[in-house]
Amino acid sequence: MRNIDHILGTLYGQAIGDAFGMPSELWPIEQIHAYFKHPITEFLDGPSSNNVACNFTKGEYTDDTNQALAIIDALIETDWHPDQACLVDHIMQWANEVDAWHNNILGPSSKAALLAIRHHEDPTDVTKKALTNGAGMRIAPIGTLFTPADCDALVTMVCEITKMTHSSDVAYSGATAIAAAVTAGIADYSWEDLITFALNPSDQARQLGAPTWAAQVRARTELGVRLAHQYTNDAVAFSHAIYTLIGTGTMISESIPAALAIAYYTQDVKKCAVMCANLGGDTDTIGAMATAICGAKNGIASIDPTWIRLIDEKNPTHDLKKYGQHLLTATL
Repeated sequence: MRNIDHILGTLYGQAIGDAFGMPSELWPIEQIHAYFKHPITEFLDGPSSNNVACNFTKGEYTDDTNQALAIIDALIETDWHPDQACLVDHIMQWANEVDAWHNNILGPSSKAALLAIRHHEDPTDVTKKALTNGAGMRIAPIGTLFTPADCDALVTMVCEITKMTHSSDVAYSGATAIAAAVTAGIADYSWEDLITFALNPSDQARQLGAPTWAAQVRARTELGVRLAHQYTNDAVAFSHAIYTLIGTGTMISESIPAALAIAYYTQDVKKCAVMCANLGGDTDTIGAMATAICGAKNGIASIDPTWIRLIDEKNPTHDLKKYGQHLLTATL
């Protein structure tokens, strides 16, 4: 059953995972250890030496959550029917406001596709080859709009939203897996059933995208779940196995299976955010996706109220509670 507690858990989970993972974004594990000396266990400013995180301060979320909210704004404007022009307009408006073109904030696939649109060119040649995780980082809130019975409609909406910058098979598959995991979490599926449910529409969506040679989301996620069972009582070894075997880079076939496996392993917003921030690689994006799933499953009541206040205070442009009400009352 869709409810405000779990919808807000998704939104704040996304924002928390994003902001918590921001300081170590795109650094290898060795660099994280050398700079921070100790594990990251709290929100921190972005280091000046991190050419992405340097744009953000403690508790601020990044392009992942900003784009997710821009998508919701576009859907509200079009009565929850995805319109490509409106979606692009809202993403472009955000990108222009933060000068994402020069501040190294946009991911490579999204930036290339949006620049093509900006120059009045057809972005299809870019979108059909897009293998990076912009498709998944901004999609978790879409899962709050559906129940498990609405699987076909979920796939359709995710693909319609995703194709403005990513239209490859792995992009559709990965984005759908994240959104569907949120749907299953809100429906209070067990963690085993949540993963199973997420992968079925993911396979369905994969058939709708332009074919690529990318590793499949299902196979990588199933490996991640096996690693979770193998290292049940050793979180450090599990995190290392995700980093070395699944991969934590910007590729969809790495970061999205990593996020699903980490959510499955930690099953808790705080534990998830901490693990992702110390993981190495695309820490903020993996954190945004994985922690959103934990928030969807456990609800906002499970999240430290001081964390919620920090997110609200440091990101005054958006009222996440108001977004939650819009999502709850949406009619599709």
